[in-house]
Amino acid sequence: MPDALPGLLLRPLGQVDYGPTFEAMRAYTQQRGHDSADEIWLCQHHPVYSQGLAGQAAHLLQPGAIPVFQSDRGGQVTYHGPGQLVAYPLLDLRRAGLYVKQYVHRLEEALLRTLAQLGVTGHRIAGAPGIYVRLADPFDHAALTGPRPASDPFAGLGKIAALGIKVHRHCSYHGLALNVAMDLEPFARINPCGYAGLQTVDLSTIGVAVEVAEVEPLLLRHLVDLLGYK
Repeated sequence: MPDALPGLLLRPLGQVDYGPTFEAMRAYTQQRGHDSADEIWLCQHHPVYSQGLAGQAAHLLQPGAIPVFQSDRGGQVTYHGPGQLVAYPLLDLRRAGLYVKQYVHRLEEALLRTLAQLGVTGHRIAGAPGIYVRLADPFDHAALTGPRPASDPFAGLGKIAALGIKVHRHCSYHGLALNVAMDLEPFARINPCGYAGLQTVDLSTIGVAVEVAEVEPLLLRHLVDLLGYK
């Protein structure tokens, strides 16, 4: 992928701390003008728990020595760490002609297409942003059918990608996180995204041996296409 496309800047940040990255993208969004370029930041984070704006402390079970950062994105608590690919699209939604729901749908679609390239079938769950896979057979291409069990909408599923955004004056920041090959133990110390007992997986644990550097261009290509940059 090129470092820039018309109207879009691509910023590979490498492995960075969550706090300064959050502050930088918020500052960019708050000061940007009508002609400011859209950007996509790609990175991995040092271990951190990110708490959403309406996050409840009860979902932080045993954070231990892992720092907890209060963010201003939507959603509850999640974990970021090495081996997880994070993408932050800083997008002028009005200029792109996208409503927030359309934007979220396209972020999820980029994840679904990325997983499909790796032979994995991802699934959406209504009311629970992110992407899920069948634990018994992540490579089963059959769609989920019928309503999910009311007592456990995640029965038989594991979460492989999380999503949380913030929109300020029609401009988005924060984004999505795809678990590639990471230490999943910290997820057991929280209720991931506010759901007690929700199992979290990565590509490695479901049998796909890839590195973040291999997945990054796949996800980026789908984001670029779906957000209107060809």
